[in-house]
Amino acid sequence: MSYFLGVDAGGTKTEFLLGNDEQQLARTCVGSIKRMRVSAEEARANLCQALSELEQQSGVAPSAIAHTCIGAAGSTVALVTDWLREAFGELVGGGLTITNDVEIALDGVFHGGRGLLVLAGTGSNYAARTRSGEILRTGGWGPALGDEGSGYWIGVTGLRFCFQALNERRTTTMLATALQHWNLQAIPDLVAYAHRQPAPDFSQLAPLFVACAEHGDPLAGTLMQQAGQQLARQTLLLMEQMLEAEGAQAGPPPAVACIGSVLVKARPVREAFEQTLHAHDSAIHVVQEAADAAAGALWRARLAVQHS
Repeated sequence: MSYFLGVDAGGTKTEFLLGNDEQQLARTCVGSIKRMRVSAEEARANLCQALSELEQQSGVAPSAIAHTCIGAAGSTVALVTDWLREAFGELVGGGLTITNDVEIALDGVFHGGRGLLVLAGTGSNYAARTRSGEILRTGGWGPALGDEGSGYWIGVTGLRFCFQALNERRTTTMLATALQHWNLQAIPDLVAYAHRQPAPDFSQLAPLFVACAEHGDPLAGTLMQQAGQQLARQTLLLMEQMLEAEGAQAGPPPAVACIGSVLVKARPVREAFEQTLHAHDSAIHVVQEAADAAAGALWRARLAVQHS
């Protein structure tokens, strides 16, 4: 029996999934191990914590692992990859594959096959794999230049809706929600807080504004609808690019999978997203189960040994 490790190395958290040839054995989540985000000492401490927790759950020592696949944003940055190779080479047995986070997220659903993935959490970006295996990407430009429909976008746009409502002498529960969340007393305090440097984390407001929509706030409902429509619009742009790349071999539209809290947990956004896609083409299939990037990395780790 061989053992394999899949790792989804994000900027704020890292998910580890240990399995054998046939099944998953243990899973854990710790802080970041990306050297662009944390010090070498913190990254090593997080890695050691994860390996210890996996061993406690499964009884499998890190030295017994046959192959590890790590998916990380910044997988082409030497600071990231050099540290990963050194640390995993010292602490984990077997071979090592380092790839990007988009590919393992795609593999978590499509196992190397054709499909399109929407990542909508704090930010938003999109990736697709064509019939020939070509990876296409769009979005991911960050909050200043893009991230439409993301948690950050929902937070900032929701506040803009609030202040436009003040101008129009309309009410919205989102305003009081934002004040309460940041422990502020009045509108001038919110204005000052929103413009402070460094800027507050506007994405924290997204789940609160989703709750406002689910409790019947019409303005919050409009916000969620627009978020879903924005995500669908970018999805359709990438789908168009994908079908053009495939040419005569394109066939039906690709299945669409989702990952990230906005499309996985925010029901009003997800509904608007799917409605917009289906209004464009009723044949588009949206995968209901959330993509599992760590499972995609585990699949790739197994594949690496099979092809060795």
